[in-house]
Amino acid sequence: MTNSMREYSHTARSAPSHPASFVCLPTSPSTFLPLTTARQTKKFETKPLRLKPNCPLKLPSKKVRAVENTTGAAEAEANRTNLANRANQDADRILMRVLMPKKGEPRDVRMLYLIEPDQNKLRLRWQDRTSLTIPDGQEVTFQTYFNAFPASYWRRWSQLTEVLLAMDVEGRATISVYRSKHDGTRISVTNVEATGYVEIPLALNNFEDGGWLWFDVTAEEESTIRDAAWVAPHAPKEQQLDDGTTLPPQPKQVAVGIPTFNRPRDAVNALHALAEDGFVESSISYVLMPDQGNQHPADEPDFAEAEKNLNGKLRIFPQGNLGGSGGYSRIMYEALNSTDAPYILYMDDDIAIEPDSIVRAVQVARYAKRPFLVGGQMLNLQDRSQLRTTGETVDRDIFMFRAAEHAVYDHDFAKYPLGYRGTEEEELDPRKTTSRALHRRIDVNYNGWWMNLFPRVVAEKMGLPLPLFIKWDDNEYAFRAEEAGFPTVTWPGVAIWHMAWADKDDAIDWQAYFHMRNRLIVAAIYGPDNPEAMLKNMRKSTHKHYMCMEYSTIAIQNEAMRDFLAGPDQLFDILESSLPRIQGIRKEYSDAQVVPSAADLPAPTGVSTRAIGGRLAKVKKLPQAAKALLHLRKDEDRAHWDAPQMNLTADEARWFTLARLDSATVSTAGGTGVVFRKRDKQLADQLSEEQKELRAQIQERWPELKRAYRDARPELTSHENWGKIFDAQ
Repeated sequence: MTNSMREYSHTARSAPSHPASFVCLPTSPSTFLPLTTARQTKKFETKPLRLKPNCPLKLPSKKVRAVENTTGAAEAEANRTNLANRANQDADRILMRVLMPKKGEPRDVRMLYLIEPDQNKLRLRWQDRTSLTIPDGQEVTFQTYFNAFPASYWRRWSQLTEVLLAMDVEGRATISVYRSKHDGTRISVTNVEATGYVEIPLALNNFEDGGWLWFDVTAEEESTIRDAAWVAPHAPKEQQLDDGTTLPPQPKQVAVGIPTFNRPRDAVNALHALAEDGFVESSISYVLMPDQGNQHPADEPDFAEAEKNLNGKLRIFPQGNLGGSGGYSRIMYEALNSTDAPYILYMDDDIAIEPDSIVRAVQVARYAKRPFLVGGQMLNLQDRSQLRTTGETVDRDIFMFRAAEHAVYDHDFAKYPLGYRGTEEEELDPRKTTSRALHRRIDVNYNGWWMNLFPRVVAEKMGLPLPLFIKWDDNEYAFRAEEAGFPTVTWPGVAIWHMAWADKDDAIDWQAYFHMRNRLIVAAIYGPDNPEAMLKNMRKSTHKHYMCMEYSTIAIQNEAMRDFLAGPDQLFDILESSLPRIQGIRKEYSDAQVVPSAADLPAPTGVSTRAIGGRLAKVKKLPQAAKALLHLRKDEDRAHWDAPQMNLTADEARWFTLARLDSATVSTAGGTGVVFRKRDKQLADQLSEEQKELRAQIQERWPELKRAYRDARPELTSHENWGKIFDAQ
């Protein structure tokens, strides 16, 4: 098999490519490394590197530079010291460190960092997160989620036209650099036989629509790779704002904000993660933590240790439960009023983080052509090799979340690594899962606040979040920033682990109130002039709740519509009171009462699965839907209220099953219990009629409501008004 290989010269960015032969391994997700021959590899040798103390980095005179340590032990040690000093001096220009997995990580998680070919006879070894020992003749690829360089994003959004791949090689190894196109096609860039310090400049001009850079290592003798990193060739430059003003380069410092509510263990774990690596901790100037619960991180036995490790940077702000928007508003408020941090990073408390993601986000912001919001991606906390999505957007017609154009959902890197292009059969079938789509750049219009970084200038110009408690506050702020010329970019390789959405009931539990109310508020400010399509979409969702016996959901959605119709003036007033009020409403409905187990209720009376089309039956024919509708037209048989007809898992609880029943238990998404749903036709009809009338009012008053909420936005997001809320806590 033949690929093309390109070697770059200092004066010419694109020298003519020449053919190079590769031995290709069997096609599988974990065995795809090309093998290079000595004849294909160019060896670069110079004298040992000599640097004066505190001297600035100078670019190499050749496009590839390597330092070979052929001197005695003392001089070799001096070289290593010089290189270490240089690494410290140039830390501000490190865009991404190449990281090893943490000790003890399972194989599927390790594949987010490195991949060993199946033919390796000896295992790779690493004692820390920045060095790797490769036995003689063995190979490794860093074409992985956390270590490949997302070149297309840097080309599109940054000041850089090239990037340096730098590392220290103890031993002798071949460094093979590759790039991809937007469709995942692999292209060889260069091969370097290296020993000592090596620095490889790589152009970013081939990545308009997508593509990554990465490198493989073949050990010609046992070799240790240390301090590998993707490095900027120069310091950040000033940034141009849309209004013509310029922003000078900012220091590599960030205020990390983590609001917490009754998750003291998670909060302390997050504090430990921030301080576990000195490289990361040194870039954090403040840690701001609004504590909104009655279970406090400070009461955890290891809190003092976590606080000490942060070297006086931690500040905790006790306050009432103001929701996510109140917690994040407090972070931005304090960051602007009592710190000099040039960047503010939001992070949830119920997450696990790759700490390097913090520095990566900061570096993206520092090297941006112009300021923008840097969004982190979400990995699945319960299936840690799985990426939830590469990017999301809001459909402006129906004003609802959806995948961004060309985005990928639920991608498992353990099954389909970044380099997996699929078998011949899979390439012909677009329905088959491969990793090709991951190479295309994705453009978004918001990013969730599980992890999001704001340049200080954005926060100063845009104000604070809307007082929405939870849901849609992240969307609204992104829309507001975009209007002012500050877009959002969801950045690959910047990520946290978070519980997947499918493991939550937030579409039907108390959060459904905030979903509905805040969706309407944000749509009124930024949405269509005619809400018909959005209201139609809401009506469709209500029909599903009706058929699934989710009456509490419809009831609190009706309350949400009434609160929206009441206008914006009350939003601060009901910030703390909305949740208790909604929880009180839900207590009146059996579908909102969680029972520890179905075993605590009478055994199901049973019903023929044939009669309902099977627990997980897909509705492929109209007769099935027709039978469900006929059943719903009849009064319920209340004999089934004493005992459920069926016990269903959360996955099985679909409308085409529940619409044929008069009762059932349904497990919660997290498996913590069950709810006993009971069909009540009169109640369902009443709630549905209420919502029909409320939708009609919204349709009629929409122009008025749009003006009211738009005009109120400055007051709702002002530092002064939020300050009054915080002062009252």
